Amino acid sequence: MNIVVVGAGTMGSGIAYSSAASGHAVTVIEQDQKLLDQGMKRVDDYVQRNLTRGHINKEQASQIHAKIRGSTDFAKACSDADLVVEAVFEDPGIKEKVFSTLDRVCPRSTILASNTSSISISKIASATKRPEKVLGLHFFNPVPTMKLVELIKGERTSPDSVKAATSFVETLGKTVVQSADRTGFIVNRALMPFINESVKLLEENVATRDDIDKAFLLGTNHPMGPLKLADFIGIDVVLSTLKVLETEFGEMFAPTPLLEKMVKEGKLGRKTKSGFYDY
Repeated sequence: MNIVVVGAGTMGSGIAYSSAASGHAVTVIEQDQKLLDQGMKRVDDYVQRNLTRGHINKEQASQIHAKIRGSTDFAKACSDADLVVEAVFEDPGIKEKVFSTLDRVCPRSTILASNTSSISISKIASATKRPEKVLGLHFFNPVPTMKLVELIKGERTSPDSVKAATSFVETLGKTVVQSADRTGFIVNRALMPFINESVKLLEENVATRDDIDKAFLLGTNHPMGPLKLADFIGIDVVLSTLKVLETEFGEMFAPTPLLEKMVKEGKLGRKTKSGFYDY
């Protein structure tokens, strides 16, 4: 398949790498050359990391590089796309603008997927004239190693689009779970309040950071404690997702003040080398 990935941040670069590593031709789109160069470097970092770890050999690394190209030209990049995966900032207005553009420049047969973690697919699809071709493919970070993808159908997503998107995900060696088009879908609707309550435990001095994380590591066999996981996801992403959930479902999802404070201070977790932990 010819795959186009819109957005070359952490998620977009991971989706691009995984797609190319599975044999698909991939074009990565960014809004300017600087962001595109940064995104292509992230892809290269994935290649080098997997080469160093012995997960791929030099020939496979060369093949992956050959499968991926970058572009800042939406129309040219999308001219022969079979599937587009949008991975831009988690903002409804921005996503709808991207989908309106994609609808205009992609062939009528192209499936348009959003990597949104919480926004309504039907709302995103309303920005297009092909709602039957629009769906959600929510990948998890880091994309190359995480095996789950949530597939979300909009109100008018066709069975053929679901089938084609599922087949694509399975070529990446990943498993699809389907969710109704309800804010937060499966994972984030349950995960975000869990993280939020864990932050409250710290904020209210119920327990120390280390003991909170240790409790879930040893008491529930989680591979990572909730505070370390929040750092890994990004404190800003946790905060914005909780706000989307709060808008939809009410006060029970209201983010705790400590999350707001950390974002204002630029303590976003691993990506800024400072969050609940220092990196």
